[in-house]
Amino acid sequence: MADKHLVVLTGAGVSAESGIRTFRDTNGLWEEHRVEDVASPEGFACNPALVLEFYNQRRAQARTVQPNAAHLALAGFEEAPGWRVSIITQNVDDLHERAGSSHVLHLHGMLNEMRSVADEATVYYCDGDIHVGDLAPDGTQLRPHIVWFGEMVPAIEEAAEIVSTADALLIVGTSLQVYPAAGLLHYAPATCPVTVIDPHQPEAGRRGVRYVAEPASTGVPKVLRELAG
Repeated sequence: MADKHLVVLTGAGVSAESGIRTFRDTNGLWEEHRVEDVASPEGFACNPALVLEFYNQRRAQARTVQPNAAHLALAGFEEAPGWRVSIITQNVDDLHERAGSSHVLHLHGMLNEMRSVADEATVYYCDGDIHVGDLAPDGTQLRPHIVWFGEMVPAIEEAAEIVSTADALLIVGTSLQVYPAAGLLHYAPATCPVTVIDPHQPEAGRRGVRYVAEPASTGVPKVLRELAG
């Protein structure tokens, strides 16, 4: 009998418990910047030095944190008999990989990758800072390999295909407000149970969705224990 497929969609709430600040604070700012100034093609065109330094700081901070109990539980579940695991994450850190997860799809790119402004298909590893004047082999400016507001999400079709094969769908640490990622829920098979783990439950939950009002670090291990039987 083929293994059942657990598909996990993770968002900022998972990384927040490791100490990475969530994308947008309640005042609409990200690290005291307007999101549009540091996470859009227009912001980069207007002030590339600001944007590059912003991501240099995010990259440096991400290196100082460690995977938490949610990351570790998801990685450990790959050893659960009868299950295989795919993780689709909106996060740009590598905490899932560092925890040991082997099948991770990043919807919005990764902090430790970069590409030229002219070629989004060729990606390079980035373990330090990027500055204005740092050029890719094609002679154009390097930029973070991050999907900014207003840009296409190249991995969304692959993500939808993965969700369509789910036997169980687990959504962790995301408000399901950011599209197109939020639309992935609709690709789950009709028979697929959907569980949302987030301490901030919506006032009007989605029909047929189970809500677990806990942080990722406690809710994920709990739900995985139930799945493992």
